[in-house]
Amino acid sequence: MDRSIKIAPSILASDFANFGLECEAIEAEGCDWVHVDVMDGHFVPNITFGPATCAAIRPHIKTVMDVHLMIAPVDGFLKDFADAGADVLTIHAEAGPHLHRSLQYIRDLGCKAGVALNPSTPASAIEYVIDLIDLVCVMTVNPGFGGQKFIHSQVAKVEQLRAMIGERPIHIEIDGGITPQTAPLMAAAGADVLVAGSAVFKGGSVTNPAPYGENIRAIRSAAQAACK
Repeated sequence: MDRSIKIAPSILASDFANFGLECEAIEAEGCDWVHVDVMDGHFVPNITFGPATCAAIRPHIKTVMDVHLMIAPVDGFLKDFADAGADVLTIHAEAGPHLHRSLQYIRDLGCKAGVALNPSTPASAIEYVIDLIDLVCVMTVNPGFGGQKFIHSQVAKVEQLRAMIGERPIHIEIDGGITPQTAPLMAAAGADVLVAGSAVFKGGSVTNPAPYGENIRAIRSAAQAACK
């Protein structure tokens, strides 16, 4: 399994009027995955995108479309997002009554299956489904909004997860507050996928994408240095 550091910019921080071009720009500037934060205004206090948006941007994404579903109940929407082209579907441990069944369904739909853990959700939440997941997403902010402050207590959770996972081919993804200052903490603890929103998109645009590349390289370099 490739455990090298992967940078997954969240399009929640991009220009909503230019989603397709923004996806192309961040890929051209060196990102590894494109992270799509789906919020329903119920499970989290914000509303963002639906399956139609994912389907619209899919042709513009050549890497991995990483769809993070912050919605509940989630099961009834899994097929819609799979059909929209998601490569990875991540659901929250609390988003339905039967996590095991939901993860089986995601895999049956042909997607990689992920579980997201809120700051108060323990690492043990994945203990009995660990062999059904391809990714565990540790929320280092409370889900619902971008630009929040990084919650340092989650470093220990990542260390726990790294020990639980062992040699299993499971990615540890970090979502929230990732910058060149916080990325090394998570990389050293065992994370390999770093979601970053404003830290990637700040200073750039689709007509001036060079800052995206500078920001991606800064986060990657800081994280890689912590793994040596």
